[in-house]
Amino acid sequence: MMRAGAHLGTTGVWLKASRFWSDRRGIAAVEFALIMPILLIMYFVTMEASQAIETSKKVSRIGSMVADLVTQQTSVVKADVEGIMKIGTVTLQPYSRSAPSITITAIQVSADGTKALVVWSRKLVAGVASPGAVATTETTVPASLKVANTFLIRVESNLVYEPVIQLALTSVFNKLPMGETYYLRPRRSVTVPCGDC
Repeated sequence: MMRAGAHLGTTGVWLKASRFWSDRRGIAAVEFALIMPILLIMYFVTMEASQAIETSKKVSRIGSMVADLVTQQTSVVKADVEGIMKIGTVTLQPYSRSAPSITITAIQVSADGTKALVVWSRKLVAGVASPGAVATTETTVPASLKVANTFLIRVESNLVYEPVIQLALTSVFNKLPMGETYYLRPRRSVTVPCGDC
């Protein structure tokens, strides 16, 4: 009798175990619970990547737009330059989680084409305007633009992109530096002087 009872108890355990493993009613919920975190991570990473790409395009637009506006002037004053830079910062809307820095530098290439000297420079950093590079200091320009007796406007736009979602595991995605540099020649005059820069 004891052997038969022990045998029946063991059979009952195996029967319950086989029923448990063959029961498929909750498998969809378990699969969903396992896959959902991965899907959420993929969604948020995709969202951040698309916003970062769009913000990078907008940083490039800042540089080209500001350079275009300055080179259309025959002359400027400090207030004009600062107003143009502030217009450039509005371009980032609605992705304005961090403020861009914009630097406008007027450059005169020497008569022999060997030197590029700063004529005037202004910058806007965190919404505050200030002088840029000191006048008459030498600066660098691409060799293809170093044409004798020419005048250039250089606009540098930079931004440190801060994602909404800060990934704690890697510091690569915490802050992404973005920047663009544009060189344009004056369109309506030979130079663009700044009266009080």
